[in-house]
Amino acid sequence: MYLRVMRHLQVGGLVVGSVVGLTGADTGKLPGPPVAKKVPHFTEINGHRLEDDYFWLRDKPNPEVRAYLEAENAYTDAVMKPTEAFQKKLYEEMLGRIKETDVEVPYREGDYFYYTRTEAGKQYAIRCRQRVSDGIPDTRAGAPSTAAKGGSAPDEEVVLDVNEMAKGLAFMTVNEYAVSSDGNLLAYTYDNTGFRQFTLAVKDLRTGQALIDHAERVGSVVWASDNKTIFYTQEDAVSKRQYRLYRHAVGTAGADALVYEEKDERFELDAVKTRSEAYIFLISSSHTTSEARYIPADQPMAEFKVMEPRKQDVQYYPEHNGESFYIRVNDTGRNFRLVKAPVGDPSSKSWKEVVAQDPDVMLNHVDMFRNFYVLMEREHGLPQIRVTDLRSGKSRRIMFPEPAYLSHGYVNRVYDTTEFRYGYQSPITPPSVFAYAMEKGTSTLLKQKEVPGGYDRTRYEVEQIYAPAADGVKIPISVVRRKDAKLDGKEPLYLYGYGSYGISIDAAFNSNWFSLVDRGVTVAVAHIRGGGEMGKAWHDAGRMMNKKNTFSDFIACAEYLVGHGYGSKERLVIEGRSAGGLLMGAVLNMRPDLFKAAVVGVPFVDVMNTMLDESLPLTVGEFEEWGNPKEKAAFDYMMSYSPYDNVEAKNYPDMLVKTSFNDSQVMYWEPAKYVAKMRAVRTDHHTLMLKTNLSPAGHGGASGRYDRLHEAAFDYAYVLREMGIEE
Repeated sequence: MYLRVMRHLQVGGLVVGSVVGLTGADTGKLPGPPVAKKVPHFTEINGHRLEDDYFWLRDKPNPEVRAYLEAENAYTDAVMKPTEAFQKKLYEEMLGRIKETDVEVPYREGDYFYYTRTEAGKQYAIRCRQRVSDGIPDTRAGAPSTAAKGGSAPDEEVVLDVNEMAKGLAFMTVNEYAVSSDGNLLAYTYDNTGFRQFTLAVKDLRTGQALIDHAERVGSVVWASDNKTIFYTQEDAVSKRQYRLYRHAVGTAGADALVYEEKDERFELDAVKTRSEAYIFLISSSHTTSEARYIPADQPMAEFKVMEPRKQDVQYYPEHNGESFYIRVNDTGRNFRLVKAPVGDPSSKSWKEVVAQDPDVMLNHVDMFRNFYVLMEREHGLPQIRVTDLRSGKSRRIMFPEPAYLSHGYVNRVYDTTEFRYGYQSPITPPSVFAYAMEKGTSTLLKQKEVPGGYDRTRYEVEQIYAPAADGVKIPISVVRRKDAKLDGKEPLYLYGYGSYGISIDAAFNSNWFSLVDRGVTVAVAHIRGGGEMGKAWHDAGRMMNKKNTFSDFIACAEYLVGHGYGSKERLVIEGRSAGGLLMGAVLNMRPDLFKAAVVGVPFVDVMNTMLDESLPLTVGEFEEWGNPKEKAAFDYMMSYSPYDNVEAKNYPDMLVKTSFNDSQVMYWEPAKYVAKMRAVRTDHHTLMLKTNLSPAGHGGASGRYDRLHEAAFDYAYVLREMGIEE
């Protein structure tokens, strides 16, 4: 029952009126929020009859659908209009912390150093290269000197200017970027709609001309060693699953040869070339199982051979070194071990253990070099990097100085090298690139991103604390705040969470956060179960029939932070996006009293209807993450937490829900239906807004860096105002 007091006028599919008693945005008379019409739709499943009054919002071409979204945008704009000056101030602050003209650390590939640079006023990066023989400065200096000062270096070659590609378009992103071994040709993919549907193009770098090569819905792209053959994967036309591998001869426009098709709808394909450039792997993987095929990279017409036949719940991922394949595999434990096998017989009967599975250390990735291998590990919730000399067996970990941080491999394309590039950052340490001397065990800083505007890291403090979950498990929380912040339980608090797919949300640097922190906000990230922060078991404990641990963990983190003085629940704003939007919807249903407001971004909230529709992108593959609701036990469990299905007639906090009309990961109608049902059911008078990006934009929002800053300024104006901060 809709309990707000209103006058209404029927306009198409909408009821438009004025609402009495708005809070948070009550700055005078506002137009009432739109109310979507109800058109009953029923689904019979597992003895249940599901009613969905807003199923009609799935009809994207229907003008009433767009009219509803436009009306919601108009209402949101009206509510947020008093913050326009504040948004402008926040935008200028955020922009002031960005060095607009800058250059990334170059990396060597073949006879060139490659790098990207940005120029003030331009939305997108410019991808460039210089010949090693043309006198580019030592990469330890960080970047080509003239490019670092703005503009191009004398010997610079612009490989791809994304700004030129984006002219006249609202959206542009480049995904694959693969240069042939001889350095003459570039194969790349781009999307200009936001739907993550990428087009393959090939450019002759000797002439700068685009070639006739073209393919649609392309995923991975790999060159064979002949510099004439490209392997690429392609998604199907409906579910966006990368399911076919094609072989393409450069310079031809006819049909490409189909090399392999993955029939199992749970599996997707990914083609990769080894750092040694000796082999091409085709990896077929689901959320729980994988299988690898391979050919020599110099034999593009060869038939791909299976390395080890797939076995349910066994994942393995190969790399190459000399006469051996090194394989990361979880056959003896969830956290993976490292084995090796001869390239002539890589089946499991030939595997020899190199690094045993450790229940306390997750082995995330392996980088192979001629004389070294580098392990990307996780321990105690933090990323680690371990380097081992293949000749001596000596192993070292790279040590990091802060209690919470993000470390990762940088671009390392050279196989025969003693130098490993890695990135490091923390909530108060800007992104930095280091060169690690693998023989000496020493790190050299190549470049740390400059943060203009007087940024001073000594003003801030980073903590890694632990909140006890309902079952006693300790949940890590990364916290950044001003050193002079009072832990008196009265200050504003922002808490972010995700907790799905085994993805780790590490403590990275986000210069935008300081528009919160400098105003006294404590910023926290909850590393809840379902993510990968504490290894594969951490993921298992928050997926399938354990999914509700994710939600109770987040609530426990919020309660711990409030209970230990990090902030007040009256000033606590939470945020999650995508699967983190599912998290928001679930915890708002469970504990709406605990939060002042929530930002719910591109949220996966219509769990049941989406997972029952196998024609939608991602659905079948994600049966191994959420469960298959056609099975009664899974249905009952998923039904118990699905946010859309559990909206109740009770009070909820203020909410800002965001989506993109062209989102391919979580369709726009999930948040639209969620808001429509919320408006009809909830009993409070708090502010509920839906903001839809109706221009070409994707799951991550706008593509241009200035456009993204405007989006962030809007969100931060909302968050801060909800905390009682308006300047």
